[in-house]
Amino acid sequence: MIARPDRGFTLDEFENRTARAQAEMKALGMDVLLLTTEPDVRYFTGFLTQFWESPTRPWFCVIPADGKPIAVIPEIGAAGMRTTWVEDIRTWPAPRPEDDGISLLAQTIKECMKGGKIGIQMGHESHLRMPAGNFQSLCDQIRPHEIADATMMMRGLRNVKSEQEVAKIHYACDITSACFENLPNLLKAGESERDNCKRMRIDLLERGADHSPYLISASGQGGYDNIIMGPTDRLLERGDILIIDTGTVYDGYFCDFDRNYGFGQVADESQRAYETVFKSTDAGFAVARPGATYSDIWKAMWDVLEAGGALGNDVGRMGHGLGIQLTEGPSVTPDDHTILKPGMVVTLEPGMEFAPGKQMVHEENILITEDAPIWLTRRAPAEIPIVEMD
Repeated sequence: MIARPDRGFTLDEFENRTARAQAEMKALGMDVLLLTTEPDVRYFTGFLTQFWESPTRPWFCVIPADGKPIAVIPEIGAAGMRTTWVEDIRTWPAPRPEDDGISLLAQTIKECMKGGKIGIQMGHESHLRMPAGNFQSLCDQIRPHEIADATMMMRGLRNVKSEQEVAKIHYACDITSACFENLPNLLKAGESERDNCKRMRIDLLERGADHSPYLISASGQGGYDNIIMGPTDRLLERGDILIIDTGTVYDGYFCDFDRNYGFGQVADESQRAYETVFKSTDAGFAVARPGATYSDIWKAMWDVLEAGGALGNDVGRMGHGLGIQLTEGPSVTPDDHTILKPGMVVTLEPGMEFAPGKQMVHEENILITEDAPIWLTRRAPAEIPIVEMD
């Protein structure tokens, strides 16, 4: 096991994130960057709370062109925000549907305006997290100031992780890798996917994970037909292949990878499919160097899958960014030409339909460095682990 990193971040981490954002803002003519989602607010403030699970209250953070972030949040969150580096905390008594912080937010934005634009994420893998009517009201109140799309700017900032961020992701990967390695001792035939996954959740928590908000499974004779459902009440039996995929969290940062297990025996075609996705992962790893693109990774992996008899891949992508969210952009697709840079954390997730209605998927997490990439997950076995049966 690697050493557990400290929780939270040093002050210079937040100062650096904010300074990088403000440099990008000035280059794009933005006076304000408006943040409305939990990952973005947390990225700049360090405000980590489970209260975002409640959809009743909106939360906002304003990054001005100069100076520290300004929090515009419900009064219930003021005490928590005061534990962060943010000093300017403006609140209202939410929930207040008739004006849920919108006037206060508009006033804050207008105070920061100097004739430039207001940046807000508008693109793929982003959302406003406020009612459409509230956003329309905000636009009305801040006219004639122009709103600009800050999606690519934010993606560029968050794609490249700091050493402190990488340490948290690596630790989440290490905990989960150890759990997966021990899992054949916990899996039991004759019991459901649900009961087997419950034991895995408990093991993850005991090993130091904070929680596992994403833990899915699927199973079937010789393969499975999906990778996003379950766990179900289906009982595991001889000849089944079980996949478990988890996004487990340490201090607000995710890992995201899967492992496959055979029960009693593995059919030859299933083992061949497993070997193919394993080799495909190696091919993606080999090209994942600075200057290459996400599409280069996709091509390297798909060439191996196609040569191995893949009937297709309907997942839509074979990997993605990873960090403060389970899935982040960019995507490993044939058309995503984002250039790899040191500090990016990427999932390699080749998958194939190897027989009608049967899939095989494999996933690892890697770090892009100045030279060769680094495995953040402990590499899966080259052959499917077998759960012994009586």
